[in-house]
Amino acid sequence: MSLSSDPALANTSIQFDIAISEFARARRSDNTASSMGLLERARQLMIMPGGFDVLYRRIPTLEAAGIFGTSDWAQPALLKPVLARQSLRSAGAVTTIVEAISELRMLAVIRGDYFHPGISAEQASHFLTQVMALNLDLLSGSLSEADRERPKQLGVIVQSLYQYLVNHLGYANLLDSLVDEVWRLLEQRPIQVDSIREMIGQIATCLYDPTLKTSDNENATRLVRALYAPTPGSQEDPGTTVYLERLEKMDDLSLAVEAARLADSMHDTGLASPYHAVLIRFLRATEKDDLLSAALGLTMTGQDDLLCYTELVKTLIDEAIFPETCQAVYGLAMMLERGSLFTPAVAQALWRQIELRVSDENREMIRSVFGDAHRPRVFLLAGVLNLLGQPLGVGQGNNPSCQSAIGLSLWADHEADYLLQLLAWAARDNEILMRFEGDEVSSKDLEDGLVTEIPMDVDPVSLLLIPHLDRIYGEMWRRCSDREDDAHRWINPEFYGWWVNHGFRVVSDVTTGEITDYNGFIRYFYASYHPFYNDNMPLIHPQPAGIAVTDSAARFVGRHAIVIRRVCLSPQNDMRVYFFNPNNDSGQDWGQGINCSTRGHGEIRGEASLPIAEFASRLYAFHYDKLELGDVNAVPEDEIERVSELAFGSWAKDEPVADSAEA
Repeated sequence: MSLSSDPALANTSIQFDIAISEFARARRSDNTASSMGLLERARQLMIMPGGFDVLYRRIPTLEAAGIFGTSDWAQPALLKPVLARQSLRSAGAVTTIVEAISELRMLAVIRGDYFHPGISAEQASHFLTQVMALNLDLLSGSLSEADRERPKQLGVIVQSLYQYLVNHLGYANLLDSLVDEVWRLLEQRPIQVDSIREMIGQIATCLYDPTLKTSDNENATRLVRALYAPTPGSQEDPGTTVYLERLEKMDDLSLAVEAARLADSMHDTGLASPYHAVLIRFLRATEKDDLLSAALGLTMTGQDDLLCYTELVKTLIDEAIFPETCQAVYGLAMMLERGSLFTPAVAQALWRQIELRVSDENREMIRSVFGDAHRPRVFLLAGVLNLLGQPLGVGQGNNPSCQSAIGLSLWADHEADYLLQLLAWAARDNEILMRFEGDEVSSKDLEDGLVTEIPMDVDPVSLLLIPHLDRIYGEMWRRCSDREDDAHRWINPEFYGWWVNHGFRVVSDVTTGEITDYNGFIRYFYASYHPFYNDNMPLIHPQPAGIAVTDSAARFVGRHAIVIRRVCLSPQNDMRVYFFNPNNDSGQDWGQGINCSTRGHGEIRGEASLPIAEFASRLYAFHYDKLELGDVNAVPEDEIERVSELAFGSWAKDEPVADSAEA
């Protein structure tokens, strides 16, 4: 609809433009100036035919004016679909309108009508796909009672927004796209799966709503069955109470079928059903130890772990496995499969964790995030099982502390007893202790680092530990602030552990910001990590590194910490770097055809990978072993040139280069 054909829309658009100008002027002189008037004008447009088109065309102007201020919306890459659903469907008018504008911005980024330095088109696409998955009920065309009763026509606005997004992104393959998105996320085996569960719930509604006329989708059905009907005894989703009654009447053969079906479903999807928790508790209570291993889907290693530590495992089931914490079933299974209990001190540390008294402050914090269906210590213990079972499944959540998330992953993978010690201190004492160059560093009374508020969208272990870790990392940084090199050189070995190599290269001079000896930087990386040039020396311990992240157009987005886990030939016979990216989603498009793979190239679940030249082109800092450095002169010139072209054609395009740098 054109403005000329609708005088009311034209007049409202003019008033809206005036409001934007007035708001922009006010914000230039006072960054706390109210946006209420502008948002009310936006709301009026949203209820008019053609209003969303008007808003869409003004997205760059709105953001430049400061409509998102310093809120989470100002950092779109950190936004979470599950929180966006709450903002759209259950918040007040201001929050809902701002969220709607933010999602129009995502659409503009996806379609290439707006470049945003904080988020790529691919990231925006993944975000909107998930938001749409969480709001599939709006496709039916009828509003729920709750939506109809919302004031200021907010329910109608949200439905109109959703239809607008669908119209521009395409409806024909919507369900297939949503299902593919869920499987793509599950392939990475995240430990935070609440939003995925919600998406599957919406997919189930879509599948069985006759008004939507969806076609058969086997992958969608697998997801829905995994949560709601994974076994013969739960095939019509009878509820956990009825399911327990059915279990009590089953013979051993029927129980064996239930155990096998639940284990197969869980390992297929990475999701545990509430029915799985009921079965596990039932088998434990009835002492059917032979079926417990089958229900967890354990192989020989896991069975050995279970047999050697039977009483500990049974106690963990008693204390941590409930329908509300059912995902911990998968965490427990994977922890046993990794043979974690055979690691010295881990079993003892878990006994301590079971008996640990959580401080009043932390109990209240856990309760505020995870609810009161069980005591806070139950959620915390379930979180421990998930993290120890899936060290590569931990993500940043809605905080910028990638270093802390890396620490949790590294310790869960290589030094679980140390992680459990840190957690015991944090949970019980509201303090953790580390050492930096011989001095004790306590998290108590330190000023905030990057994390200035409690991170709410994280797992229970991260909830308690990340604020402490972030403060200590920040304190270590302050102690290195006057040194003439990148502070990561000194911090990483002290913060993460002894296995971090003490050799260190950074791409640019810390004082001038100039790129120095780029060719030498790449030669050192290849001579340290590439098996062909480091005497075929495998990477013994994962090493933290820094990358320059770019968007799908190869434009610089920011610097980010990752962990290099291994470098080896893929099944396709190309040399690849396999790394852990603490973002909640590791599948990213960095431009120039560089797409981070999470499956299909030999990745362990939770890893991302890239051909080594593509990875090296985004590298800006790495550690190496000074005593095991290969031949830096053996690296071929054409390989160096290829890496250099990719780097200086993307993030380094506008970076200052020292005269001595070979670029």
